[in-house]
Amino acid sequence: MAALATSQVLDAPLPRRRVIPGFGLTLGYTLVYLSLIVLIPLAATFLKSAELGWDRFLEVVTSPRVVASLQLSFGASFVAALVNAAAGLLVAWVLVRHDFPGRRIVDAIVDLPFALPTAVAGIALTALYAPNGWIGAWLAPLGVQVAYTPLGVVVALVFIGLPFVVRTVQPVLENLDREVEQAAATLGAQPAQIFLRVVLPVVWPALLTGFALAFARAVGEYGSVIFIAGNMPLVSEIAPLLIVTKLEQYEYAEATAIAVVMLVISFALMLAINALQGWAQRRAGGVR
Repeated sequence: MAALATSQVLDAPLPRRRVIPGFGLTLGYTLVYLSLIVLIPLAATFLKSAELGWDRFLEVVTSPRVVASLQLSFGASFVAALVNAAAGLLVAWVLVRHDFPGRRIVDAIVDLPFALPTAVAGIALTALYAPNGWIGAWLAPLGVQVAYTPLGVVVALVFIGLPFVVRTVQPVLENLDREVEQAAATLGAQPAQIFLRVVLPVVWPALLTGFALAFARAVGEYGSVIFIAGNMPLVSEIAPLLIVTKLEQYEYAEATAIAVVMLVISFALMLAINALQGWAQRRAGGVR
């Protein structure tokens, strides 16, 4: 009998233990926190825009001024994110692979857009790229006008988005094993082939993450853009500025309608980028 009882005890399943102590409490706190900070405000935005009714909602979001502002915001953000992806990869490569005088200073300057107030950045960029500015004065004779045009919006978004790409790609480059590159060179691979076939597949997921962060930051940017954009309706007016304008005119439902459109488009784009990032990570794992 004693042996039978002992065997039953040994065969009994062990109680499941949580990896994180107090998982239920932490999960509940997380859900409450996210609800208060994210879900409830977003739900309120949808509910407020629903006051317009479907016909009025479509009339607001398809008006020429709103469509032009949305096209400028998302188009300029996409172009700026592409520029930052290329420039950020180059800057990260230089900081990681080259040792030169002032390297630490350059590395610190990369984080300047994080610390600089956006309004100050917008005023500084406007002073530089205005027709009578230090850089704008050289571009004006060439027929290139940056300030008070959509090009100025792109310049401002490039400025505030570059650190996201650099700081995302830089750790990956630092941890990249150079012996693999040396082995490829020993087998006769050219520098361009080494970069495209060895380095880029490893860096690509991080580069996509930096692109997504820079794009998301640029879509909602306001302070650094309004000074250099000129804010002309149908020309250089961004969607966040139009939302603020609607709020100042007490048109809250119309403002939230524009915000809902931006939210849906941004969410769809982020899903697509995350899917592409997952595919790139799986492919990079297969390469290794």
